[in-house]
Amino acid sequence: MKFLYCGCLLLILIPSNVYADSCNIEVKVGDNMNFVPTALEVSATACKTVTINLTHTGTFPRNAMGHNWVLSTTENAQATAQDGWSAGLENQYLKSGDPRVIASTKIIGGGEGDSVSFNLSDLKVGGDYTFFCSFVGHFAMMQGKFTIIE
Repeated sequence: MKFLYCGCLLLILIPSNVYADSCNIEVKVGDNMNFVPTALEVSATACKTVTINLTHTGTFPRNAMGHNWVLSTTENAQATAQDGWSAGLENQYLKSGDPRVIASTKIIGGGEGDSVSFNLSDLKVGGDYTFFCSFVGHFAMMQGKFTIIE
């Protein structure tokens, strides 16, 4: 954590990634098309199962500015998102049964939330994973690094 003193105002700068000492992680999205936090680090020793609790803090409905949280390998992330666009909103903009999807929430709109739990034992410590939103056109701005440590 860094401290910055500006005149009579003290600002505390918090890193944009989260080192989860909990296996239950809160992720926020809004109408501004970004994830908070932008990166996640989870301990495989501490967590056998991880739950992502996604909350949409914006006001737009799911069909206008919906968001979800999808996890895949970094290598497959962009193709998974693009292939899902033709699946439509009713399928969460993901191809049905796509084996590249490790975990995903439903697409939610302003004021809504959804959760997904998944087992870490199927993933590699130090593996290259990306989380992203699969809503059409959101992939370019809405993605983050998911890291598993010992």
